[in-house]
Amino acid sequence: MAHEELLKRITARPDVFGGKPIVRDMRLSVELVLSLLAQGETAEEILADYPGLEPDDIRACIAYAHAVIAHDSLDSVRVAP
Repeated sequence: MAHEELLKRITARPDVFGGKPIVRDMRLSVELVLSLLAQGETAEEILADYPGLEPDDIRACIAYAHAVIAHDSLDSVRVAP
């Protein structure tokens, strides 16, 4: 899946976590997923703990982090009013 397609899985809503980026409009923040990965959790463990999550969601969180660090465009991230 292309970087831009992955970023479409990331949304932001002012009423959820103060507008922080979340995965597919779920109440699961990109920050949490990245934190779990940084702590050494495997993608399989994260998927088992969060049944609604899909492998592409984890890749989307990584793509989001990359886009932020690389100062890439985040136009694909949907921001709800």
